[in-house]
Amino acid sequence: MTTLRKLLYVTLLGLLVCVAAVFAYNNPEPVALDVGLARFEDISLTLALACAFGVGWLFGLATAGLALLRMTRERSRIKRALRVAETEVSSLRNLPISDAN
Repeated sequence: MTTLRKLLYVTLLGLLVCVAAVFAYNNPEPVALDVGLARFEDISLTLALACAFGVGWLFGLATAGLALLRMTRERSRIKRALRVAETEVSSLRNLPISDAN
């Protein structure tokens, strides 16, 4: 199964590279890009899209990382509370029964 998955990933990556190469070949003209804070002249459209994709990927990675960090902290907090509750239950179970007649 692992070999099939690797083969699928390599095939998908090769297909994406081919699509990017065809896109770059069909769009050789440089473009002007205005991003609000700066204006870039004579930039390849392929480079502009690759940079936008990279920035989006980094933003998604940072967002997912923060969500994972939050979940990890919550999980450790819950584990600590569970440990305290288990200790309390264990100590209560070991207490002698005082109302027994």
